[in-house]
Amino acid sequence: MKDKTKQLIEEINNLKRTSPIKSFKDLDVYQISYRSMLVVFEEVVKNLPSAEKFDLTDQIRRSCKAVPRLIAEGFAKRHQNKGFQKYLFDAIGESNETEVSITQALDLYSDYLDDDACKWLIEIYDRISKQTFLLKQNWENYNNKDCPNKKEDSKCD
Repeated sequence: MKDKTKQLIEEINNLKRTSPIKSFKDLDVYQISYRSMLVVFEEVVKNLPSAEKFDLTDQIRRSCKAVPRLIAEGFAKRHQNKGFQKYLFDAIGESNETEVSITQALDLYSDYLDDDACKWLIEIYDRISKQTFLLKQNWENYNNKDCPNKKEDSKCD
């Protein structure tokens, strides 16, 4: 594993939120997905054979970048229950897609890739999917607690 990768993994493992959530950047799952995307580029995308440039490499590149973007965009719509849910479910889908693509890359091109880095990424993208699902559930419960009579897509006034 490259030094840059080791540093990013250490940052993810030591991530601790100390302030209230004021922006998408304060969400642990955003921080983890963003840093994991950097690891994917460093350890997977750069090392796949050129024959995969327009297939697996392109797919991994797009799906890993989509996860933090969707979490950020969903956070902007957090007061619209269905809007927020849609973006979080899409983020889970992209995270699962990234996990499968890295698994495929490792199975097909193990000679090109760092086994430990890929296995760590597979685990972390599984974690990202679970954390995103829990974020969706907890946010929904939090909103329902504050607004017990709230309708599906209305704001609590």
